[in-house]
Amino acid sequence: MANQKQVATVKSIIVTRAEAGQKIQDFLSKKFSISKREAKALLDGHRVWVNRRSIWMAHHLVHQGDAVEIQTAGVRIKSKEGTLTKPEAPKRIPILSECDDYLVANKPSQMLSVGRNSMEELLRVQTDNPELCAVHRLDRDTTGCLLFAKSEEAFDAAVQMFKTHQVIKMYQAVVLGYYERNASTIQQELDGERAVSRIWRLLATKDASFLKIRIETGRTHQIRRHLSMLHYPILGDKEYGRSRVMDPRIRFLPRQMLHACSLELPNPMRPHETIKAHSPLPADFRRCLHLFGMGK
Repeated sequence: MANQKQVATVKSIIVTRAEAGQKIQDFLSKKFSISKREAKALLDGHRVWVNRRSIWMAHHLVHQGDAVEIQTAGVRIKSKEGTLTKPEAPKRIPILSECDDYLVANKPSQMLSVGRNSMEELLRVQTDNPELCAVHRLDRDTTGCLLFAKSEEAFDAAVQMFKTHQVIKMYQAVVLGYYERNASTIQQELDGERAVSRIWRLLATKDASFLKIRIETGRTHQIRRHLSMLHYPILGDKEYGRSRVMDPRIRFLPRQMLHACSLELPNPMRPHETIKAHSPLPADFRRCLHLFGMGK
């Protein structure tokens, strides 16, 4: 499968004297023969670094000798090496677990949970069920277990399970730095709401750590924000990670290294049954572990 083999590519450019003084958006547009809108998308996606500092302001001026780096995974640009194209969406979404009222699907990266061209939309076609509805959400670049209800009644019942914290959601993440504790709990409010994340260290080197996390609450970007607060940002996180990236390995990561590895809850429609699902680590996540000396 082409998607499984895809790795992030970083293009490095040195600004010449003739190019100095341009806005970074104009520089990218001219250098790679892309539209200004596409150049802005690169900046908005935190895919551009200047002298190892993440740059997202379109009006940032480049200077002679600046080292500009662009992460090109999933972006169509032209260069001396040819054209890089956005990977195609998978033809079928893998189903991890299914019963009469629910299914748990394996979400790929670079796909929204709901909305146009989303996982929800693709699964409705795949299962021939226009009522299929995502019960919760995963960030666009987070992979793994996502629960769907097959009817409105099943959806309402499952949402209540999430509200009453009866769902066990486990994640795996690779973070920057050596995570010193074997186990810890973060109880830090987010947006004025209670937020609890329980963390276990699985593997670690001096540069990065492989963690398992259970969230007892479901606040927006909870894991990413909590780990960033502890100064252990998730590798590849362009929103909550560090703006200055010194380790060149990080700039080759295609996304944030966060994976929803398992999901468990009582079946809301059949109380004596349990819904369980497990998602194995995706290929890009395993490559990241190898890159930081934690591969098996």
